Amino acid sequence: MARDASDRPAEPAIVTESLRVSTRGDGQVIDVTPEVQARIDKHGFREGQALVFVPGSTAALTTIEYEPGLIQDLPAAFERIAPREIRYAHHEQWQDGNGHSHVRASLLGPSLTVPFDEGRLLLGTWQQIVLVDFDNRARDRRLVVQLSGTRAR
Repeated sequence: MARDASDRPAEPAIVTESLRVSTRGDGQVIDVTPEVQARIDKHGFREGQALVFVPGSTAALTTIEYEPGLIQDLPAAFERIAPREIRYAHHEQWQDGNGHSHVRASLLGPSLTVPFDEGRLLLGTWQQIVLVDFDNRARDRRLVVQLSGTRAR
């Protein structure tokens, strides 16, 4: 029995792109969900996973409810966990004043993987993908977005 093209399973695909984000540092929280979703749309992905990665050691990725209270609460929590003004051996080594930034970023981690289905990220109603820049200065960050999965026909 002959099969036509519509009977074949979709071929898996992988696409890697960069996303640029300017930050002011100091614990700024930036919602990058729309940019990640836009890349799924752009490449016609139907089902799979979106890996988001921030190169560097003073920024991190997580998910939160992106609302004004939590945008204040998250950096405040990190100030209690890894205070800016305590002694860090990193300061003594490099004299750059951002030892707290490295510690904070390592607690969250540099990457996040979110599944998607029917072309939509499978996030909760109040859940967004956020970049948190812990550095003590403004930065131009590059995020790597790698999509893997199947594309719509």
